[in-house]
Amino acid sequence: MSSGAARSAPVVCDDAKVLAPARVRWVRLLAGPAPVAAVVLVAAVAAAVLTSLRGGLTDLGVYQEAGRALVAGPPATAPRDPVTGLSFTYPPFASVVMVPLAFVPAWLAAAVWTGASTAALAAAVALVRRAQDRPAPGWLAAAVAGGAVALEPVWQNLAFGQVNVLVMTAVLVDLLRTERRWSGVLLGLAAGVKLTPLVFVVLLVLVGRRATARRALVAFGLTVASGFLVAPRWAVSYWTDGLVDAGRVGPPSLTHNQSVYGALTRLLDARPSLPLWLAVALPVGVAIVVTARARWHRGDVLLATCLAALAGLVVSPISWSHHWVWAVPVALVLWERSRWAAASWTAVFVARPILWPPWGGRREYAWGPVEHLVGNVYLLAALAVCVWAVLPLTHRPAYAVGESARGRERFRMPQR
Repeated sequence: MSSGAARSAPVVCDDAKVLAPARVRWVRLLAGPAPVAAVVLVAAVAAAVLTSLRGGLTDLGVYQEAGRALVAGPPATAPRDPVTGLSFTYPPFASVVMVPLAFVPAWLAAAVWTGASTAALAAAVALVRRAQDRPAPGWLAAAVAGGAVALEPVWQNLAFGQVNVLVMTAVLVDLLRTERRWSGVLLGLAAGVKLTPLVFVVLLVLVGRRATARRALVAFGLTVASGFLVAPRWAVSYWTDGLVDAGRVGPPSLTHNQSVYGALTRLLDARPSLPLWLAVALPVGVAIVVTARARWHRGDVLLATCLAALAGLVVSPISWSHHWVWAVPVALVLWERSRWAAASWTAVFVARPILWPPWGGRREYAWGPVEHLVGNVYLLAALAVCVWAVLPLTHRPAYAVGESARGRERFRMPQR
């Protein structure tokens, strides 16, 4: 072609090239933190408005009162919210964490707490996805976190202003990245707020992550010591009388208590004796933790972590339904293995069958066989997942010839 022809050729506009920068900006926006920030903002504003109209979140009000009591002077016993009459049931160290809440109005505390819980839930989703070697864009984490509100444990956690989502996310950070220099510290601090995360320390010891376990125990020990430092009389009361009293946090027979202890209480129409409870709960808990250990050694750290969480929920004397926020990571784990299992698990926590039979006012003592089956469904679903997790361990996987032990540690169940 001559130079004149080249100069006279029409200029063609490539729309794809012109639109590409805008498209890239939208992709980056959706993949980044913007969707999560939007969901967190909506949750925070909604919490602030609802608190202004209806009063503070019940448990958050107790947290605030604990912070105020500590600022006013070392309490001799667990502080009690004068509005609801509910007492602070956590170790004294937890009241130190709640001190910042003492200086803000209820609506602002509700906004900050709900926003932090929502952000932690989205972070937990991202952590689980990355542990599965799956992408975790911002829009997906926001969508799953928003959809998870339909699960009764998550909804209850947000409605009461509970701490469970924050504790769960702290545990996931440490358990899914045990090679980090400070892994275990968050776990120890979480155990200082709620004792149940100590089950993960047992798992870490069993799988040989002893450095992480030591850091967790040191951090936990420091929380206990700080409790004795800031409120010595309360600390003595908590670690002696209060620790062994399952009824101090509410009636164990209530259907919301989805633990072995709660199921036995409803079945026997009275609290089980300590030997009976231990005879039932401990073997079940040990079996689940041993299964978690075996899964960890096969390279499935995420499933092992979820199993340890279920062990803690099953064995703990009190596992209120809002403690079961671990339903979200378990659902994501099941989704990668079996869509039907994930859908069934999620349906249990969306439909909340535990509330179908008559409950409250000791009406659980009048349950029949069907009502016991339905009213303990969270516990039964957890046991079913644990049985599902142990079945493949009874069959030796076929490894390729010459595969190393390191390769065996990375073994995962085939996806379908």
